[in-house]
This record gives sequence, C-alpha cells and structure tokens, in this order.
Amino acid sequence: MRLILLSLLLLPSAAGSQDAVPIPLPDFEAARRGVEQGEMLPLGSLMPRIEQEFGRVLEVELEEADEGGMVYEFEILRPDGRLVEVDVDVVTGLVVEVEDEEDDDDDDGMD
Repeated sequence: MRLILLSLLLLPSAAGSQDAVPIPLPDFEAARRGVEQGEMLPLGSLMPRIEQEFGRVLEVELEEADEGGMVYEFEILRPDGRLVEVDVDVVTGLVVEVEDEEDDDDDDGMD
C-alpha cells in the first residue's frame, strides 16, 4: 500500500515539468526567500512597532493583499481585550488595513 502511495506521489514529477502545477511555498519559506532577496521586510523588524502601536501579537500569516502584493496579517489582542487584524505591506512596512476580528465560534451553532 505504501509503495502505491509513493508511486502516486512521484507520478506528476515523472510526467514532465511542462504539466507540473507549481506548489505554493509555506508562509515561512516564502517569507524567508523574500527577505533574502530583498523583496520583503523581515518580520522581526516590524514586530516591536506593531506591538507598541496595537497590542500583543498572537499570530502572523503571510497573505495576498486584496489590491495585489503581499501583506503580513497580524492577529492582535488589544489592551481592552478586543481582537483585531492588522495588515502590513511586506515591502513598505505600512499598515494597509485594520479590522475587528469576528468571533468565528458563533458559526458552529453551539452557544
């Protein structure tokens, strides 16, 4: 069974690179490459400013911006207890959007 799964995993690469669909890099790998190539600001250089201005950073993701380009999407716990999402342009370091996080737990019908 494992041999069959391994064969299926290797099949697309054996078919030739012309038909291969590029696999997107994980966030951390895309960010590392972007920083190494000078195309993105390092996350560590933005964190102190974002935490000072908005609050405690809980999570960061690399996302495609609505208007193109890439943003670091910070999930922030504000001092007043609210959760906000802060999008920061990866090239300029400018805050491009701040929005309140909705409580997604209400969608499951369990209160």
